[in-house]
Amino acid sequence: MQRNEILTWLRQTDPARLSELWQRADQTRQKYVGGDVYLRGLVEISNYCVRLCAYCGLRAGNQNVTRYRMNEDEILACVHEAFQYGYGTAVLQAGEDPGLDGPFVAAVVRRIKRETPLAVTLSLGERSDKEFHLWREAGADRYLLRFETSNRTLYEHIHPPRPGTTTSDRVAILHRLRELGYEVGSGVMIGIPGQTYDDLANDLELFASLNLDMIGVGPYLAHPETPLADPRNRLPAPPDEQVAADELTTYKVIALTRLLCPQTNIPSTTALATLNKATGRELGLVRGANVVMPNLTPPKYRQLYEIYPDKACVNETALACQGCLAGRITRLGRTVGTGRGDSPNYAERVTKSE
Repeated sequence: MQRNEILTWLRQTDPARLSELWQRADQTRQKYVGGDVYLRGLVEISNYCVRLCAYCGLRAGNQNVTRYRMNEDEILACVHEAFQYGYGTAVLQAGEDPGLDGPFVAAVVRRIKRETPLAVTLSLGERSDKEFHLWREAGADRYLLRFETSNRTLYEHIHPPRPGTTTSDRVAILHRLRELGYEVGSGVMIGIPGQTYDDLANDLELFASLNLDMIGVGPYLAHPETPLADPRNRLPAPPDEQVAADELTTYKVIALTRLLCPQTNIPSTTALATLNKATGRELGLVRGANVVMPNLTPPKYRQLYEIYPDKACVNETALACQGCLAGRITRLGRTVGTGRGDSPNYAERVTKSE
């Protein structure tokens, strides 16, 4: 797909024209990854974070959040729930928490692998090469690290570097994760204040050039306890160039991602369900997505993992969430996938390297 076509679709508002995009994306999804929707059991294992990201409610500077860190047995209890419900993957997510050190996470991964057949996805932020290597050796299968925006100026504005460092290069980290044998995932926020359509087109082109196995996109949702909640802290963009942080633009990016990266796994995210609790996830699934991530975090912790406010399903039990999502998928005429649900893109790359 040429860049001018990407930009045209990103700016498109005509429902009749957009229906063509939705159809193309859905047909491409069916051709390359099939009709199964894979459920990944999400466990938010800690809301501690050393970073000062300008948009995130977990940022270190937020004094109005009660912090928690799950212990090994608590995490494994959630993972066993994932297995019980038929999920093929456990996703361990957290802020950048030094308390989740290399040996601790490695021990958790080893237990998961010893006690269940599940794939393990980690999403623990920017970590050392030593930790990435240790976790891969322990059995971790996948790693998620969103680069958020390809615009370096905007990235540095919303992502101050880790304490003790001067900069970060998430694209370089993604390349290293691939070298270590991980199935690699990334993604962006849509509608960050200061983000233009050119920026978003660059993001989409970077997805393709990185040859990612998993791509998650979602709208920027403001949190009141963050610097970006104050308009004075936002980078300006021309009014006709500022990307909208809305549901429609998110669907466009999902659809274009599917067309550019046909074999990747793409989730229909909780952020979409937050914008549209009735049908947000379903619309994502019929416009290119093939993964959903039901939340297994214990209720006493789930409400504390507030990256943005009013997150969907925060008060549901894991069992209720599982039943709800399975029913929604069935009503779409799709089936809940069984097994690990590895990315066809990853499987092809591994085969070529053998």
